Amino acid sequence: MSLRRDAARNWDQIVETGRRLVDEGTPLRLNEVARAAAVGVATVYRHFPTPEALLETIALPGLEALAARGEHALTEDDPGTAFTGLLLAGIDALLADPAIPPVFSAPDHVLPRTAEVVARLAGLNTLLLDRAQRAGAIRPGLTAADITRLICGIVYAASLEPDAAARPALTHRYLDLLLTGLRT
Repeated sequence: MSLRRDAARNWDQIVETGRRLVDEGTPLRLNEVARAAAVGVATVYRHFPTPEALLETIALPGLEALAARGEHALTEDDPGTAFTGLLLAGIDALLADPAIPPVFSAPDHVLPRTAEVVARLAGLNTLLLDRAQRAGAIRPGLTAADITRLICGIVYAASLEPDAAARPALTHRYLDLLLTGLRT
């Protein structure tokens, strides 16, 4: 279904405003989004019935890019390198886009597309971990859920660094330390 031109313009304006608010660390409240986007409250609710729907829409491009990175990792010859590459991409995405962590960690999703992409990411993580374990690159006994929690912990630890520019290097350093412990 294609939106009318004015509806599409409103949708874009709402998403851009939501993106700005998320990037600023401001909670998404749909009435405030409507005011900041200079559209009617009903218009916002017509496109996004809940703040979660808007947040998922904002996070979806980053989640899709991460899933594409995971699909590419499946084609890499070295299972350990492929797994590490996806972990690095995941850390970078979680750190770079404040919309991704709450959407990725949510137990349920309001948009079917978000649920599909998050499930695909979880499946890719499991496949890549299994491949790395079978190749002897990662110790057995770890689960994909273990890895997800450890990665979230790394991102959280780096987020405590007051200098935002230093956070990506910290996450890579912490991941390197974690992988040293995970290798066989």
